[in-house]
Amino acid sequence: MNEWNDVGGAGSGVSRRSFVGGSLAAVTVAPLLTGQTETAEAASAATVGGVPPVTVRVVVNGDPVTLRVDPRATLLDTLRERLDLKGTKKGCDRGQCGACTVHLDGRRVLSCLTLAATASGHQVTTIEGLADGDRLHPMQQAFLDHDGLQCGFCTPGQIMSAVAMVDDEGPARSDDEIRERMSGNICRCSAYPRIVDAIRDAQRVMR
Repeated sequence: MNEWNDVGGAGSGVSRRSFVGGSLAAVTVAPLLTGQTETAEAASAATVGGVPPVTVRVVVNGDPVTLRVDPRATLLDTLRERLDLKGTKKGCDRGQCGACTVHLDGRRVLSCLTLAATASGHQVTTIEGLADGDRLHPMQQAFLDHDGLQCGFCTPGQIMSAVAMVDDEGPARSDDEIRERMSGNICRCSAYPRIVDAIRDAQRVMR
């Protein structure tokens, strides 16, 4: 029986590691947002149900952005649908899975529970803005090295949460502490052992 070790099936010649590596590298490429503003037509289209839009000025992945948004719009939907930053995933849409985790002024937040309007005047970092050019962040590299994923849907949120965890709270002192701190990020594929391995190694580099 052939073993399906390749993304494309047995004998495809595309390894799972090279496929995932290419995907992680690709997701670091963000659209050009510098000084981005919307046309009057786009701003008008943002009005929903008679609720007037509000102006949001925010720095996303280092680039200043000005948007007119519905005051009820979440940061998650704004990032995905208005700025085309699809790396931030919509999982449960109720703050229970962690797939939508981004950084707001360096601290991890659930973007599905955060109104876009409240991010005005702040800095937002998504998975697309984590790498330094073509050089992956140590946490991204560690997830690759330890194969800390299966389907990959939760991976951006896992990585963003892990980075903020180490930067904001310092390195975890044990695997149990890593699990406790990361308990808000769910992996339905149960890749937890390798996720813990990745975070343990990455936090040594991030010190």
